[in-house]
Parts: sequence; structure tokens; C-alpha cells
Amino acid sequence: MINYKMKLSELIQQYIPQLELKEIQDLLEIPPNTEMGDFAFPCFKLAKTLKKSPQIIAEELVNKIDIPNYVERVKNTGPYLNFFLDRKYFVQDIVQEVLKSRSKYGAQNIGDGKTICIDFSAPNIAKPFHVGHLRSTVIGNALYRIHNYLGYNCIGINHLGDWGTQFGKVIVAYKNWGVKEEIEKDPINTLLNLYVKFHDEAVNKPSLEDEAREWFVKMEAGDEEALSLWKWFSTETLKELKKIYEILGVSFDYFTGESFYNDKIDSVINELKGKSLLKESEGATLVDLDEYNMPPCLVQKKDGSTLYATRDIAAALYRKNNYDFEKCIYVTDYSQNLHFSQWFKVIELMGYTWANDLVHVPFGRVTHEGKRIQTRKGTVVLLEDVLTGAIERVKEIVEEKNPNLNNKEQVAKDVGVGAVIFNDLSNNRIKDISFSWDTAFSFEGETGPYVQYTHARACSVLKKSNQNVDADVNYDLLTDDITVDVVRLIQQFPQVILDAQRKNEPSLITRYVVDLAQAFNRFYNQHHINVEDQELKKARLAIVESSKLVIKNALDLLGIKAPEEM
Repeated sequence: MINYKMKLSELIQQYIPQLELKEIQDLLEIPPNTEMGDFAFPCFKLAKTLKKSPQIIAEELVNKIDIPNYVERVKNTGPYLNFFLDRKYFVQDIVQEVLKSRSKYGAQNIGDGKTICIDFSAPNIAKPFHVGHLRSTVIGNALYRIHNYLGYNCIGINHLGDWGTQFGKVIVAYKNWGVKEEIEKDPINTLLNLYVKFHDEAVNKPSLEDEAREWFVKMEAGDEEALSLWKWFSTETLKELKKIYEILGVSFDYFTGESFYNDKIDSVINELKGKSLLKESEGATLVDLDEYNMPPCLVQKKDGSTLYATRDIAAALYRKNNYDFEKCIYVTDYSQNLHFSQWFKVIELMGYTWANDLVHVPFGRVTHEGKRIQTRKGTVVLLEDVLTGAIERVKEIVEEKNPNLNNKEQVAKDVGVGAVIFNDLSNNRIKDISFSWDTAFSFEGETGPYVQYTHARACSVLKKSNQNVDADVNYDLLTDDITVDVVRLIQQFPQVILDAQRKNEPSLITRYVVDLAQAFNRFYNQHHINVEDQELKKARLAIVESSKLVIKNALDLLGIKAPEEM
């Protein structure tokens, strides 16, 4: 497949050697409407160099350019040089590439030999998996899939919150009010209720907070009872978490939570001491970051217990030594921006040049009906309830509209879960989201189910055609505006993936696939496909097959299934 932007940039440079090829590529743009061509080059930057108006420069270039076979015509509109691609050549080039590459259309090998670590999801043990955890999970999973599609060796890590003072709180709550059988029967909700009760009781009895800290210190010191309870809480919670991951279709290469790095903490502290980076303040140990306009990075509390930053530093050193990553990406909400800036700076001060390869990918916070989600107050919306609700809603719609559908249970799961994931990923990553039951699994408008239904519609058309689709068609029949609009979008898919990877922004793909689904549906509504004219039928089926493949590829990058029937 021709890289049209590159080819046109090379063509333009033959006539304006004053600009570097990269400069021309950056300036070359896709016009807002097709009447202005497929690509447009603004001549403003040349005005000073050539001492002419941009409009005159554009007029002169139009007369000079030797038009290649893939371009139909070149004209200037004011200061812009507009390129109109040869439609037959263009459609043939793209369709042939899609039908040849199929599930690999859009895939590239820019990451060959490079490893990317992606730290995402990271819920807390002994706490519920609520809607606030969904964003990190689905954004991280999409970034994993995107990088993998571009040839990177990806390592997905679930850095579980399985260590810290909160476990001291749960232990105190369990010893005061817990019942073993209730935890075994319903671990997540029972442990949540105990955690909430601890905070309710601690309002009137602050000594409970001291007890909790003491129990965590015991955990770090290897106390048998403390560790036994911690392991039990962790095991029971992880069983429940894995059920949610199975529903979401999300997997990890490693479940290495904070506790995994306990035996690696001492070497970190010793290294910080050896490099004269540690200071003592009121009994606590820290790295002073005043010089960098940041608060100090706490490494050890005065009771000797460690903090998130200490464990994050140990984790980064471990990952670099074991995986030799090109980048290590951390997907968390933006409230942790300072935390990451602090310990990234500590890694840099330790003398590690790869500190620049640590990347925090922040996202907006999730609130519930405009209110903050707080586990300690019990104001959570369980993710399992959201996913189950979405699946049940799809089942109701299927029973109403298509009761004879094959694999109803699987379709309901694919569409319900897809609706929840798409709803989240359709938002710009950094945007705050207010969770609402009314919109969590909407099926109207620009939604996951709309895109999935478009894929199923294309599958239905292909099935009814009762013939194989190939790229050997009469491309003269595929040059009308509506058809070319579909192909233009298909051609953009590889670049959209690259943009999503470079910006760590999966929403670029959700917006793209909605645009493609809408363009395909216009094509479907305006053109009869299974017509009597076999030559025309064959040509239009090639567009259907190409659209179907690209929609499926895009959904797959988002971690969403593409049912063939709905």
C-alpha cells in the first residue's frame, strides 16, 4: 500500500528543496472537506524564503508539478496546493492491501526488539473492584494491544495494592467484628463492610488507627499471625478479581503486587544512603526535592514501615534489570501526578539515565453521579454489578428483537461488556467522568453496540451473498463519492493506530471506528450490494469485506469483541 503522505511530500520537495522532507510531511494535511482534495499543502512558510505571496507560490507549483499516476489532478485554492488522488488507483491500492493483510491490516513492526512494560489496573486487595478501577484497566489493556500490534514485546503487570497500612485496618476490623465464614462466602463485600466499619468506629476511637499501624509494622517484620491473615485476605480477593478480569477479557503477564518487592526494599534504601540522597526528618527518611519545586519523597516512616514510593522505586529497578524495557508505562488517575514526578526524579538522582523511559499516563477521575467514590465511606459502585447489568439489558433487547439468535448468552456478554468498555474509551483519557447508570451501557448513538451492530450487518451481507470475496474486481465501479469516503477512512487506520500509540490515547481509535461505521452504513443504505449485476456485486462486496475487517481490527485493539450476529 502506498504511503500517500510520504509520496506526496517527496514529490513536493522536488520543487521546493528549501524545506526538509519532515517539514513538508508535517505541513501536509487532509482538508476538512473532499471538495478541497485528498491532501493540501499550505505555502505560507515559503513566502519569506521565496519573497512571494503564498498564493503566487501555489499557482507556480501547480504549473510546475509533473503529475504522477496515483494523482488525478493538482490545483491551488488560494495559498493551498490541493492534491486529488486518482480514485480508481486509490481504491484498488487500499482494498487490495486490506484483503491481503486482513487481521494484520494496520499492524506495523516499529517495536521490533523493544520491550514495553505496562503497569495497569492495580486494584487494592481486601477492597471491591469498583467503577473507578475500570479506566486504568481498559486504557491499560488497549495500550497493551496497540503496542503489541505495532510489534513491541509487551509485558502487562498488575501492581496489586496488596501491602500497606490499610491491611492493618482490615486486620483490626476482622479481629474486632469479623466472621470467618462470612468472608469465605462473600469476601469482597464482607471485607468492604469491615473496612467501612473500621473508619466509622475510628471516628470515636482514634486508638484504632494506632492499632492498624502497629499491625502493618508487624506485617513488615514478618509476624506470623499478621502475614497469615494478609495472605488469606489476598487469596480470597484475588479469586474474585480474576472473575471480573475474565468477564472483561483482560489478562496480565504478571500479578506482581507491592508485596512482591518487600525483599528488594533494603537494597533500595542502602543504595539511596550510599548515594547520599537520604535525609532524616522527625524520625522519617526522605529524599529532599526542594531544588525541583516538589515536596520531599518519603522513603520510610518513623516507625520503619515503607511507602508507595519506596515500593515503586524497587519495582522500577526490578523491571529494568529483568525486562530491559524501552518504556515502562504507568496508567493511573491524574491525582497521582505528583507521586510519579517525585519518584521518577529520585530514579534520575540515583544516576539512572533510563528515568526518562518511565512514563506516567494519567486519566481523569471517575465520580458517581457527581460525587467522589470513597471505599472507606462505602460509596462505591461495584464493577461486577455494572457488567452484569449491561449483559442483562442486552439479553432483554435480544429476547425482544431477535429471540431466535444463535449463541444468545455469548452475544449478550460480548455486547454488554463491549458497551461498558467503549463508553469509557470513547472519552478523552484525561477527561473526568461522572458514572451514571443511565449512560453506563447506552446502546443509542455513537456507542460500542452501534459499531458492533455495523460489523454484524456487514457479516450478514457477506453471508447472504453466498460467494467468496477477493480483490480481483472492476475498480471503475467503486469511484463514487460514498464508496471513496469509506475507503479514505480505511486508508487512515494505520496512522490512527500510530497516533493512539504515540499519544497513549485509545479514544482516537474509538472515534475513528465510529466514523468508519457511519461511513459504511451510508454506503450500505445508498448502494444495493447483492444485486443481479455480478460484476457490480463482486466489487461492492470487496468494500463490505474491507470495512468489516477494519472494524473488527479496531474493536480488537480496544479489547472489544465483534459478534457476527446480533
